[in-house]
Amino acid sequence: MCMMDNVVEAAYSLAGERYHELGVDTGAALKRLADISISLHCWQGDDVGGFETPDASLSCGGIQATGNHPGKARNVDELRQDMLKALSLIPGRHRVNLHAIYGEFGGRRVDRDQVDTEHFSGWVDWAAANGLKLDMNGTFFSHPMAETGYTLSSKDAGVRSFWIEHAGRCRQIAAFMGSKLGSTAIHNLWVPDGSKDLPADRFSHRRLLKESLDTIYAVRHSDNEMKDAVEGKLFGIGSEAFVVGSHEFYMGYALANGKLPCLDAGHFHPTETVADKISALLQFCPELLVHVSRGVRWDSDHVVIQSDDLLAAMQEIVRADALERVHLALDYFDASINRIGAYVIGMRATLKALLAALLEPTRQLTALEEKNDNFARLALMDEMRNMPLGAVWDYYCLQAGVPIGTDWLEDAGRYESEVLSGRG
Repeated sequence: MCMMDNVVEAAYSLAGERYHELGVDTGAALKRLADISISLHCWQGDDVGGFETPDASLSCGGIQATGNHPGKARNVDELRQDMLKALSLIPGRHRVNLHAIYGEFGGRRVDRDQVDTEHFSGWVDWAAANGLKLDMNGTFFSHPMAETGYTLSSKDAGVRSFWIEHAGRCRQIAAFMGSKLGSTAIHNLWVPDGSKDLPADRFSHRRLLKESLDTIYAVRHSDNEMKDAVEGKLFGIGSEAFVVGSHEFYMGYALANGKLPCLDAGHFHPTETVADKISALLQFCPELLVHVSRGVRWDSDHVVIQSDDLLAAMQEIVRADALERVHLALDYFDASINRIGAYVIGMRATLKALLAALLEPTRQLTALEEKNDNFARLALMDEMRNMPLGAVWDYYCLQAGVPIGTDWLEDAGRYESEVLSGRG
């Protein structure tokens, strides 16, 4: 054991004593944290371009990646290599979240209504070989059939039929993933449908979206193989005035049809917090999907950091004893910085926020609240910010065999110079 390892263990021992004074067992918190899997999103690695064609790039559909940092993944092999590198710098065992445009199409043009399980069998084999599980998303953007701004809610029956077929095939792929890997895959549905300026007819588009969803979900799959989530949004690029699939629409649909509401942290008004919505929806929904993101002004997808909003969301999940009911997935894309670094920053930040929530003396806080001692409750909450969370986190990384503190920066920088810089 090196001297730094001794320092980390000594600091952890002292931190454990501090937390023990508050009735918190750091060992139990770390054991629980190790059981949590977060879904790592493939689209950070190539700026949401996908691999349908050699020159595929993000286009119409309400989202945009900004920046031109060198080294983005140009094919499936490079993307897998990059994600494994990122995961080697992150403690724990996690999942990988895929979009339909990331299939292995063998250089052939495979349209979205023809995508099939065969195009993802390589991903399943790769995941199995690396001890990973998979999740799936349909891709309703970057396609001529999305150019009008409407897909499943289009007034053109042919357009709706095309995207209904696509969604059905993606659900089948998710079921295939879950069956082969022995872990339920979450299939998340988000469509960019909406209008840049004020529409005259909102009702018809929402009626059509509901009808499309009813058709899609009429096909049943085993919960052991896949589960469906639906994701709303406040506004997007090109849908500033009207989003068909708003939070209210999908919340109603999920409650009425037994689907998982997906709460994306960047898809609400800047003054709204996802945290407050979690315990509200858990009263009515057996499970939720939370997309961990960071909104900055109009953009919903900045790299996740340890913000107050992130901590509040993780605290709400832990306080509700809902870690088994809430599925977590990262969702952001930044093309302006080292993409491996973006992966690692976001995942480690989320895990640190979870650890902070697990180390909270929830029973003591609740007891103070029940005694109406709100002064002491607020004081204890504030004092928790000064507790030695970092020492516990460093020990967790040491035990997991991943870099401690900022040590991972050197590893990521070396990977950029040796691998990413050679991609042009």
